[in-house]
Amino acid sequence: MTPADDLDTIRIAGIRGRGYHGVLAAERELGQEFIVDVVLGLRTRTAAASDELSDTLDYGLVATRVHERITGAPFALLETLAERIAEDCLQAPALEFVEVTVHKPAAPVTVPFADISVRVRRRR
Repeated sequence: MTPADDLDTIRIAGIRGRGYHGVLAAERELGQEFIVDVVLGLRTRTAAASDELSDTLDYGLVATRVHERITGAPFALLETLAERIAEDCLQAPALEFVEVTVHKPAAPVTVPFADISVRVRRRR
């Protein structure tokens, strides 16, 4: 077993918020809904044994911070929003990797589509 083999994950799916991210002026003025999923990679054995929140990652705080990024200062690119969310998550000492997917379901695209998203994966 390699050191990464015993990593567990916490997944938070569908964090929603109205943001003003985008390249177009109308996106910056009107805003739209963004949806973010995060996968947090860490070791949870100690927390499972102790049953103490202090031995793991408080995913409620992570979700709140992600929502603050969605609704906060705008970025032109989804890539930038995803990167900033990943950087925020990696501030948690227990975290070894994070995967962030930013969905923009109402992106101004001229053809029918189900979803547009950007996914980044970052390691400590």
